[in-house]
Amino acid sequence: MNLKELATKLGLSPTTVSRALNGYPEVNEATRARVIAAAKRHNYHPNTRAIRLATGRAMAVGHVIPIATRHEIVNPVFADFIAGAGEIYSRNDYDMILSVVADEDEEATYRSLKSKGNVDGVIIHAPRLNDARIPLLREIGLPFVVHGRSTGAAEPYNWVDVNNRRAFQRATEFLLDLGHVRIGLVNGLEFMDFAIRRRTGYLDALAARGIGPDPSLMFSGEMTEFSGYRASQAMLALPRPPTAILCSSMISGMGARRAVEGAGLVIGRDISIIIHDDDLSYMKNGEDVPIFTATRSSVREAGRLAAEMLLHVIAHPDAGPQQRLLEAELIIGQSTGPAPKA
Repeated sequence: MNLKELATKLGLSPTTVSRALNGYPEVNEATRARVIAAAKRHNYHPNTRAIRLATGRAMAVGHVIPIATRHEIVNPVFADFIAGAGEIYSRNDYDMILSVVADEDEEATYRSLKSKGNVDGVIIHAPRLNDARIPLLREIGLPFVVHGRSTGAAEPYNWVDVNNRRAFQRATEFLLDLGHVRIGLVNGLEFMDFAIRRRTGYLDALAARGIGPDPSLMFSGEMTEFSGYRASQAMLALPRPPTAILCSSMISGMGARRAVEGAGLVIGRDISIIIHDDDLSYMKNGEDVPIFTATRSSVREAGRLAAEMLLHVIAHPDAGPQQRLLEAELIIGQSTGPAPKA
């Protein structure tokens, strides 16, 4: 079925149907909903080339990943985010352009995407403190949504984030309630905004119980299995080792488990472990009963929400900045228990 035939069935002009399907604000919501429902019912898909010619849109979204940003591109969380975003792009007949570039070429890549009209907008990954990409994209006029937030950003911007500070505060409070006072932190790279917020939540929970920070119990680095193993092994070798460890990812948590078991200790009895982001589609945290206690948030759902937000921003360029803060659940698994007696 082509656009003209669909318009005839609906008793509308082809122009109205086209504008309804492409998010033009002058089409009222009732008409838009009727058109979208009819398009789905009749399995109608707009001709992408025709849309590009009619609207001037590229019908594509960009994701720019610097080569040296290994902590993002090699993180399995990234694949789940892209899978979620991809569902929304496909549903709305948008393509995705993934550009892996040298660090020094990142700014030029964004400017090129804008000047060539290759994409209608971009999603920023792995935001940093005072992230320079936010003012850059605002300056060149390329719509964007940030997956995460950037502490220090001067003006409001569009973002989707999980409440990292609150997630790690709750996880630390849970361990404190179990009697743990020596709690280790295996964090991500701390020039990344999410890692800054997680450390803040951890420190806030300790301070509220009158416990001062111990630098020997706090590590940051790439969220890999080996990094988690090395950090946990170093903490376990201390004269006063931790009785609990809080890890920023399931991957680093697996490294912590290897260190604990290598030391002849039993997780959940001799030492407790809490991880973050255990809701990965292809790396499950156990079956009926979770292996790890975890602060759980769906990265795939965050991908869907960020993509929906970006397409809305593209269709409604005059709309104000949008923000979506997601809360993580605390899931109780087999990896935590009361602090062992001294």
